[in-house]
Amino acid sequence: PWESRLAGNAIVLLGEVHDNAAQHRLRLELLRRAFAAGWRPAIVMEQFDVERQADIDRARREQPRDAQHLIDRATTRAARPGAGWNWAFYEPYVALALEYDVPLLAANLATADTRRIVRGGLAASFDEQRLVALGLDRPIASEWQQAQEREIDRGHCGALPATMWPRMAQAQFARDAVMADVLRQHAQRGAVLLAGNGHVRRDLGVPRWLDAVAPRVFAVGLLERGDTLTPPSAFDATLRTEAAERPDLCAG
Repeated sequence: PWESRLAGNAIVLLGEVHDNAAQHRLRLELLRRAFAAGWRPAIVMEQFDVERQADIDRARREQPRDAQHLIDRATTRAARPGAGWNWAFYEPYVALALEYDVPLLAANLATADTRRIVRGGLAASFDEQRLVALGLDRPIASEWQQAQEREIDRGHCGALPATMWPRMAQAQFARDAVMADVLRQHAQRGAVLLAGNGHVRRDLGVPRWLDAVAPRVFAVGLLERGDTLTPPSAFDATLRTEAAERPDLCAG
């Protein structure tokens, strides 16, 4: 029933487990139905770094219907299959944006910037004006900080020293704030964010940075059956698929 929320100027956040092919198929079908029904949001993607937006726009001018050309122009070799994002999963979303001629927006903070934050804090990547614009000048509530640190610890198999958690969490806050900023800039027409479940969680992620458009935000988690650690209550709605086959990422 909540599919009707994918309309007008809604700000919809659709999560994912990055390597789950079933989730990508399900999410793409959901979007195709919404577009066929007339929705025309900006498509905002974690998979592109914000600094590559000019490359995305240039590639669209060069070859307006060629999704692979855009991916080649707007990513680095390190971000291509085998060394990061599996673009076979994401090319259909790029193609959807080109087919319907809607904005396609880069939303992620570059890895180099997140590393600088981990080493030197927010000021290592942002000047004071940018910090204020993103809302990163405001203090983080203690329960939010602690919850994000727990996720950082869990996501790294308990292998990180606790001294690293605060800066790692700070980098995650920065990524969420940057994604929220991109969404705000296109809020008038509506937008859909494609990002990992951690980014779309209402309790931890991008929604916490979207106060100005909060009534229009709708967050959907795409979870795997057997995931007992991600609370469904962190989303407005959830979809579940079978877990993808993968090695034990913490075994080593």
